[in-house]
Amino acid sequence: MKTKWILGLVFLWTVLGLQAQENANTRQARKMFDEVYERVFGSQGASLHYKVNVASLYKTEGTIWYKGKKSKYISKSSKSWNDGVTAYVVKDDKQRVEIYRGDDSKQSRFGDDFKFEPNNYTYHIADDPQGYLITLNVKKGMKGMKEIRALIDKKTRDPLQLHIKVAFFWAHVDISQFKSGGITDATFTFPRSQYQNYEMVDKR
Repeated sequence: MKTKWILGLVFLWTVLGLQAQENANTRQARKMFDEVYERVFGSQGASLHYKVNVASLYKTEGTIWYKGKKSKYISKSSKSWNDGVTAYVVKDDKQRVEIYRGDDSKQSRFGDDFKFEPNNYTYHIADDPQGYLITLNVKKGMKGMKEIRALIDKKTRDPLQLHIKVAFFWAHVDISQFKSGGITDATFTFPRSQYQNYEMVDKR
């Protein structure tokens, strides 16, 4: 009986020790992720250059600016200005401007698939040769991207790469030229005078 009791106690200590380590890792991962997330999407604004490869079926690159609910991007195939109320998506090849509500996910090709709610995920952090690797897994019963792997620079805490699993495919995003802060509201104002000859299609 004594031996079973001692073995049971050792097992309990082992389990509690592993849980404590896991909880500490989870807290560290969530804290760092929140700090990086705020640097990108916070009120101070941010900008970055991106290269996207979705399952080798879709590739694009460009520059994007964020500030709270506002955003702007310029890529080879399209441009967009979103001032938080209205979004203007420019299709140069069709000489057309599509107008959406600022919160309408249809303005983005993958809007619904890439919706993100931080509390819907578990977090884990690990060392990586290129920095810190934070892995997010969607909680059971929650909607969203299945898995997110975010590579963070150890010194600057700048985001370097994202690997995102949606359904059965992976999207890979390389990030460069990251800057946090110094983004003015004028960045997100649609330059209507530059597109006077374009067709305006209101989809609000």
